[in-house]
Amino acid sequence: MTQPRLIATDLDGTLLRNDGSLSERTREALDLATAGGAEVVFVTARPPRYVDALVATHQVTGTAVCSNGALVYDIGTRTVLKSRSLEIACARAAADALTAEVPGIGFAVETGHQVLCAPGYGLRLPEDAGAEFPVERVEDLWQGKADIVKLLAWSAQHDVDAMLAVAERAAGALAQITHSGGRGLLEISAPGVTKAGTLAELCAARGIGAADVVAFGDMPNDLSILNWAGRPYAVAGAHPAVLDAVQRHTRSNEDDGVAVVLEELFGR
Repeated sequence: MTQPRLIATDLDGTLLRNDGSLSERTREALDLATAGGAEVVFVTARPPRYVDALVATHQVTGTAVCSNGALVYDIGTRTVLKSRSLEIACARAAADALTAEVPGIGFAVETGHQVLCAPGYGLRLPEDAGAEFPVERVEDLWQGKADIVKLLAWSAQHDVDAMLAVAERAAGALAQITHSGGRGLLEISAPGVTKAGTLAELCAARGIGAADVVAFGDMPNDLSILNWAGRPYAVAGAHPAVLDAVQRHTRSNEDDGVAVVLEELFGR
């Protein structure tokens, strides 16, 4: 088996431990892969500011595909290299469609720099303290000057998988809808924006084909990339849909599952 040229890994629930830390073994395994000639790309639902926090703690570098494929981010220079935003008309239409189908749903807008939260959007993340700002009305979400990287839709009363099924029927023609395991949280991007689509473009620019990519993930938003990569791995504890779709499994994020595979591929 030839060594891969690129390692594409999700962060939360896959590479990072449940407390958000990167274990020493996993860090060493990433260095091992890099020394073996492979590029490591982080492919995450998170915005660049979350990657910056990871850099500050663990000194990682390279490229990140952020916000489920909406952004390509150079970690070293803190520069967004490419952006695919959600048009306001699409965001508003998707919100209207979901409001009609999911009672009590609330909305927020992720701009890449901050989260604008409308009334009814009650989800707050400790790691985003200082980046979350309330607005008075849902209509105010569409008045901002910043691009919409993602529309976030949240409900405390509904199962996220059930929400996703309803959302795809109601608004799937308007936008790309997925979830990454958040509590009642749907993530809505511009039509056609996926982790896989953006990674495939990045790989093509480097002359790397899908067969030369090893990918790791745990949630439905990772399925596009796991279905595309030549050697995909689901970590233990992943969403049932991911475990069913991917033949190769590794240990959980708490047990350094990514590191185990990289050590096998590149040697300790």
